[in-house]
Amino acid sequence: MSRTVSAPAPTATVTARLSALDRWLPAWILLAMVVGLGLGRLVPGLAAALDAVRVGSVSVPIAIGLLIMMYPVLAKVRFGDTRHVMTDRRLMISSLLINWVLAPAFMFLLAWVFLADLPEYRTGLIIVGLARCIAMVMIWNDLACGDREAAAVLVAINSVFQVLAFAGLGWFYLQVLPAWLGLPVTSAEFSVGAIMISVLVFLGIPMVAGFLTRTLGERVMGREGYESRLLPRIGPFALYGLLFTIVLLFALQGHAILERPLDVGRIALPLIIYFTITFGVALATGGLLGLGYERSTTLAFTAAGNNFELAIAVAIATFGVTSGQALAGVVGPLIEVPVLVGLVHVALWSRRFFGVRSGSRGDLAARR
Repeated sequence: MSRTVSAPAPTATVTARLSALDRWLPAWILLAMVVGLGLGRLVPGLAAALDAVRVGSVSVPIAIGLLIMMYPVLAKVRFGDTRHVMTDRRLMISSLLINWVLAPAFMFLLAWVFLADLPEYRTGLIIVGLARCIAMVMIWNDLACGDREAAAVLVAINSVFQVLAFAGLGWFYLQVLPAWLGLPVTSAEFSVGAIMISVLVFLGIPMVAGFLTRTLGERVMGREGYESRLLPRIGPFALYGLLFTIVLLFALQGHAILERPLDVGRIALPLIIYFTITFGVALATGGLLGLGYERSTTLAFTAAGNNFELAIAVAIATFGVTSGQALAGVVGPLIEVPVLVGLVHVALWSRRFFGVRSGSRGDLAARR
C-alpha cells in the first residue's frame, strides 16, 4: 500500500532536521569521486590490487559497498505490504514494458546513433542497456521518497527477468536486429551463471538480511519501536555504503577518464540522454496512469538505473578487461551516479504535479 507523502515543513525547520550527510549529499558524492580519482592516480597498483580481490566474477570490495548500501534500505521495507504492489497491474505491466522492451531498444538506438564508428564502445553500451538495475536503484528511490515496497517488488522481478532474458536479449540486439537492419553483427556469448551470481549477491543477500531484521525487530520491539528506534540508527549506513562504493569505482576505473577523456566523452553523451529521457518517460507514464508520486518515482528510477556490476563483469568476461566494451561498461556508473543524483532532485521537484506540495526534503528526513 502506497504511503501518503507528507507535506514538507518550513525550510528553516527542515534544515535543522536534516543531518549534514543529507544536506550536503551532492557535495559528499563529488568529494567521493575526487578522492577515488586521487587514490587511483596517486597510489600505484591500488586499482589492480582492488580488482584482484574477486570471487568468480564478483568484485569483493564493490560487493561490500553495495551490501552496506542495500541492507538499511531493504530493512525499511514493509514486506507484508508488498502484496498490494503485486495487484497493481498498471505498475507491473508498465515496468516490464519499459524495462525489458523500450529501454534496451532506446539504448540500442543511441549506441548506433552516437557510436556507429566505434563498434567496441557501441557493443558495451548495448550491454549496459540490457543490465537492468537491481541494487543502487533502491538508494535513489529512497532519497526521492518513492514507494519502498514497490521498489522491492520491481527489483525482484527485474532480477528474475535478468537471469531468464539477458542472454537472449543480448543475442537479439547484437546479432538478430542488426542483421535485419543490414548493420554489422557482433558475436558474443554471455554466462548465465555469472548473471545468477550477480543477482544472488547484490539482491538476494541484502534482501534476506533486511527481511530477517524487520521480522525479528518487529517481534522484539513492535513496529513502532522498530521504525522509531532501530531504523534511524542503521539508516545512514546506506549513504555511507554509497559513498564507499563511489570511492572504489573511481579508484578502480577512474584512470580511464584521465587517459581517454575524448572516448569517455563520446560514451557519456548517449548515457546522459538515456538516463534522463528514460527517467522522464517513465515518470510521465506513471503520472498518466494515475500511479501517484511514490509509485511513479519508483517506476522512473527502476527504469533509468542499470546493473553496472553485471554489465562490467559481462563485458570483461566476454571481451577482455582492456576491451572497449569493458570501458563502456565502466563509464556507465561513472555517469549514472551524478545524473541520477540530479534526477532525485527532479523527482522531488515534480511532486507539485502529483498534487503534493513540494519544496524542501523534510519528508525525507522524517523517513530516515
